[in-house]
Amino acid sequence: MTLYIIRRFINYAILSLVATCMAYILASVILDPAERFYGKNPRPPQSSIDASLNAMGVNPDVPVLVRLWNWLVNLFTHFSLGTTVGGQQVTAEIIARSGASLRLLLIGSIIGAILGVILGVWGAVRQYRLSDQVVTYSSFLIFAMPTFVIGVLLMIGATAFNNAVGSQVIRFTGEYTAGISGSWWDLALDRAIHLLLPTIALALMGAASYSRYQRSVMLDVLGADYIRTARSKGLQRGTALVRHGVRIALIPMTTFFAYSFGTLIAGSAMLEIVFSWRGMGQFTLEAVTKNDINVMAGSTLYIAVLVLLSSTLSEILYAALDPRVRS
Repeated sequence: MTLYIIRRFINYAILSLVATCMAYILASVILDPAERFYGKNPRPPQSSIDASLNAMGVNPDVPVLVRLWNWLVNLFTHFSLGTTVGGQQVTAEIIARSGASLRLLLIGSIIGAILGVILGVWGAVRQYRLSDQVVTYSSFLIFAMPTFVIGVLLMIGATAFNNAVGSQVIRFTGEYTAGISGSWWDLALDRAIHLLLPTIALALMGAASYSRYQRSVMLDVLGADYIRTARSKGLQRGTALVRHGVRIALIPMTTFFAYSFGTLIAGSAMLEIVFSWRGMGQFTLEAVTKNDINVMAGSTLYIAVLVLLSSTLSEILYAALDPRVRS
């Protein structure tokens, strides 16, 4: 099993590196980092523009493959992703902003996965009943709405709730209340309140996706021979489903989790904009508007590493659930 996980990890690491290199090349072709100098009045001399672009390693006069090679050398020798157009270190910015994004991603994805699996199993067991129909139509409704719409609707609901109780119970702008002070408990509670709505939005997205897939897989399991065999040996229906059915149905879900994690990352990026979080999503979108090649490449590497870790985790869970993989 260990060799299997190592091989898969190496494969995902190579794919992450390839994706990062392609993102750097694509950003270098599309983005024009010198554009920000053209709108200044008076316009800086060309020598100053070239010096600034050379310092960032994004001078378009240098072949893109040479720039990519220099960027990779700095990455593997100095663990540096270059500098932003504002002069900050990209690595330092990613470290500072990733905490906000990871809090949202990890909590939202875990809650969404657990809730989606439970709803999927429940829907399969109670197929075509009222509860199954409610979950089905609710999932389709969430699928039809963009992420930012879900966030805005939650904000409207929170505002109505605050007005109804006459107090700002649910606060949702930013990661924390500006100027707040007090004990660590007060600070933690304030951050948890600000985390509530974006986490609910991300969990709803994940639950809608996982529940549909889990329901489909579970329906196939319910008609399997080993379930009927377990029932014929005297096991109660619920015991047979939990002990034999759910475990088998979770095996394909581990792979689905790795692929859907990228969608959750994109959803969290939009939520960061809606709820004014200074996370990686906001950082990446600002890089597009500022023509920042180094930030685009660094953000792609960050996302690739997250997908790499989620894929490796899914492989570990797959091997734990399916004994044939361990051999």
